[in-house]
Amino acid sequence: MNLFFCLFIDEGGATAVEYGLLVGLIAMAIIGAVSLMFNSLHSPFGKANAPFSS
Repeated sequence: MNLFFCLFIDEGGATAVEYGLLVGLIAMAIIGAVSLMFNSLHSPFGKANAPFSS
């Protein structure tokens, strides 16, 4: 039981893992935002391009 508490209290090396998780979450948020922005912009430009494609 004491080993569990020592592992829980020990914070050495955890910062690299936490930074990795933060970078991953930020990357996912950026990819999601760009994807939503592309989808919302693609529809109006697709409609505006329709008369010129034929």
